[in-house]
Amino acid sequence: MADLTRVTTWANALIALHLDARVWSFGFDNAKTRAGQCNYTAHRITVSRYLAARYDDDEIHQILLHEIAHALAGSAAGHGPRWVAIAREIGYEGKRLHDGDRADDLAPWIGRCPAGHEFYRHRKPKWRLSCSLCARGFSTAHLITWTQRDVGALRRNARRSDARSA
Repeated sequence: MADLTRVTTWANALIALHLDARVWSFGFDNAKTRAGQCNYTAHRITVSRYLAARYDDDEIHQILLHEIAHALAGSAAGHGPRWVAIAREIGYEGKRLHDGDRADDLAPWIGRCPAGHEFYRHRKPKWRLSCSLCARGFSTAHLITWTQRDVGALRRNARRSDARSA
């Protein structure tokens, strides 16, 4: 579990090392399915406060390097060759996309297919969905049934633990 104060210190140091700290800033966001983000318009790199509390120090360091590589490569680079070259040059060792834990325990919508596969959503699904693990393409035989659950207490506890580690 990464300490959020320490994450802020690392982020600011990496921004000062690789970017212009007078232009770029760091912060935490409330994302539950992505680890980090590079906002080119606001010149801001953010990390999910929920996920940062779940990852170890090395994972957070890699997430920060990933997002800084985006800032250096520019918005048009995506995860293409330019971004890959810059990411490797600054020490990023991960993949194109982070495959760590998601905050599924904080998702208010849980879906189950007839075979019992579970799916999590942070917003109510707008369309009927079928299980991609049971059938390729849409299949009415494998429809997912969605149930809303109360995660308010879990979210409050996550914010409290964030405040204690900050």
